[in-house]
Amino acid sequence: MTELNGWKKLVLVGSPREIGYSHGHLLCKEIKALMDTYKYVLYTDYGLKYEFFVDVIPELFREIIINEYKDIYDEMSGIAEGATKAGTKMTCDDVILMNCFMSIDYIMDSLPKLISEFPRLKAKYGDLFSYKHSEHKMNKSGASDKCSGFMAVGNYTKDGKIVCGHNTFDNFITAQTQNILLEIHPDNGNSIMMQSSPGGVWSGSDYYVTGNGFICSETTIGGFNKFALNAPIFCRIRKAVQYSNSLDDYVTHLTHNNSGDYANSWYVGDTNTNTIMRIELGLKYVNVEKKKNGYFIGFNAPYDPRIRNLECSNTGHYDIRRHQGARRVRLTQLMEEHKGKLDIECGQHILADHYDVYLNKINPSSRTCCSHYELDDRAFMSQESRPKPYQPRGAIDGIVTDSTLAKKGGFVARWGSSCGTPFYAKDFFERNIIWKEQEPYLLDRPTQPWTQFTFSSIRKKSNANNRSRKIAELKEKKANKIKIHS
Repeated sequence: MTELNGWKKLVLVGSPREIGYSHGHLLCKEIKALMDTYKYVLYTDYGLKYEFFVDVIPELFREIIINEYKDIYDEMSGIAEGATKAGTKMTCDDVILMNCFMSIDYIMDSLPKLISEFPRLKAKYGDLFSYKHSEHKMNKSGASDKCSGFMAVGNYTKDGKIVCGHNTFDNFITAQTQNILLEIHPDNGNSIMMQSSPGGVWSGSDYYVTGNGFICSETTIGGFNKFALNAPIFCRIRKAVQYSNSLDDYVTHLTHNNSGDYANSWYVGDTNTNTIMRIELGLKYVNVEKKKNGYFIGFNAPYDPRIRNLECSNTGHYDIRRHQGARRVRLTQLMEEHKGKLDIECGQHILADHYDVYLNKINPSSRTCCSHYELDDRAFMSQESRPKPYQPRGAIDGIVTDSTLAKKGGFVARWGSSCGTPFYAKDFFERNIIWKEQEPYLLDRPTQPWTQFTFSSIRKKSNANNRSRKIAELKEKKANKIKIHS
């Protein structure tokens, strides 16, 4: 593991079990810290303890993961084994819960019904939601919304090829763990470079570059409120990036076994054909669009009227007081302003942009591309369900790549806010005592530089090993065939 400018990079090679074991062993301390944070967050946000979630969530998904995504289950088992061996005692169920954390918001409204359909869970928790208040929605406004992003190609970029930028904004307490870069060279499928968190078998913040030339990112669809128990998103997207060889493959893998959890607008770029694609992935409704000339922007609300009206509530699509509507306007302005000039450096400036289109001035706030809820008094938003004044929430990173760099398995990344504004926990809690209960968990994020990462030289060795293995397998099959015929 190497540490550089706030990032921690792991290079993982081999079978799913080997990849997982190395991951768990190297990040055992970080995994322990994240588990402790989840114990606090789950109880604070839902009133239900970690022990409840680690019992229930894996029970819901375990069978389909084992049956449909065995490689991923084996990798998670390896993470648990490696972490336990290194001193952080955990089970595969802990790893499943950690990877399902982003899906919990989407599951909560369905949880009483789901529990009633699993005999063991019904016997143990059947009375838990029997109170009168449980008749109401537990997640009234739908899922929370996160991230800004864009993907452009053709006349909009400097060289006519793909440029993709993304920043993660979320509650600091959980998003601050997304400083893990995983370079994975599996025995089967594509090599992957992705941003992730300790114990993650997927990105979570969702920025991927693959060894066969694909760039993949997303922004969440805010207010989404539909769910069906199938495969969790972490399985579907991990399979997509590891095994897709075309844009259509991504659509297939993401829509197959769709649960609607962590509903996103996905952005996938094929650097081999310089084609970009947006998949607005609802549950029942899916909208797919491809371009060789143009752009897609991500601002947490869907363009598709079916998803926006029938599967979401309160999206903010047309409200420039809200971060969705404001960034829809600002990102459109920035794409047109930089048309024909978009490159990696330009992408960095876009992600760091602080122009507030509602107040028509520079104003780092929830409405800006580089989001700063921690500086926002939310004077123009009074909805109870929305983020609160000065909430410790906002952009915690920035990542940009282009076709040339992506072909090397690389991107340029900044840890901390995209603009470089530092965050110091002690100073924040002195100004905002209402959030002080989070102080034991929140970490400082000093200003860090933009840093380039690419596949290491081990990729060549890994590819050579894979080729040798495939040649040996073909020779073995040929030999067996000869034996059979003889």
